[in-house]
Amino acid sequence: MQIPSLRVDGKIALVTGTGSGLGRAIAIGLAQAGADLALTELPDKLALAEETAAEARKAGRRAIVVPLDVLRLPSIDECVDRTLDGLGRIDILVNNAGVNVPKLAVDVTEADWDRVLDVDLKGVFFTTQAVARKAMIPRGSGKIVSIASQMGVVGYRHRAAYCSAKAGVINLTRVLAFEWAGHGITVNAVAPTFIETPLTRPMFEDPAFKEDVLRRIPLGRLGKPEDVAGAVIYLSSPAADLVTGHTLLVDGGWTAV
Repeated sequence: MQIPSLRVDGKIALVTGTGSGLGRAIAIGLAQAGADLALTELPDKLALAEETAAEARKAGRRAIVVPLDVLRLPSIDECVDRTLDGLGRIDILVNNAGVNVPKLAVDVTEADWDRVLDVDLKGVFFTTQAVARKAMIPRGSGKIVSIASQMGVVGYRHRAAYCSAKAGVINLTRVLAFEWAGHGITVNAVAPTFIETPLTRPMFEDPAFKEDVLRRIPLGRLGKPEDVAGAVIYLSSPAADLVTGHTLLVDGGWTAV
């Protein structure tokens, strides 16, 4: 018996939102595990994705940078086309790009709601649809991993729109897994707890907020980007070939109690 590998050698991965934080860690982790990369970022933030690409190249992998605005369907199509032109195929898609507008539910505006849902759910769907249509269904294989959140499973204050969007990602994952299993495509999600990144670090400067978060995590610490990267690599690898429609909680036990 040969144990399935956790390597992704020679695979082509398209990762969205790779300028910093989770996206950067996921991209570098996939490169270290053997994948070549198409790294996306908003058009005005491409320099950040170039920094991530430089780190991936240090691991000996090819990496191209592609502009992507998930709010614009033509941008999604162009991103997929440029990836196929530049790297030949897409074996792995990681939907990482996302936003949050933390407000009490009574203060959420229509614009707040639309921004969060459009980026975090609509953008995930149409990026996934474009990759499936153009790259994975024709080849009869592929692995899709979307970054959801523990907030798609439990509620938390100031996150009405975010919790709704991430719950949508989790159920969308189930639907796509069911529809595309016959095409050899697995569709899964990773649902992290609070992860300490440059973007989230300021919120933890509030001692009461940080204490409340840590009190809810049985393992007693915030997540690190590499915690999420490890879960994505697993779901992208041959070791997870029989895993689909699943949401892997990387939450330190938050949702277990």
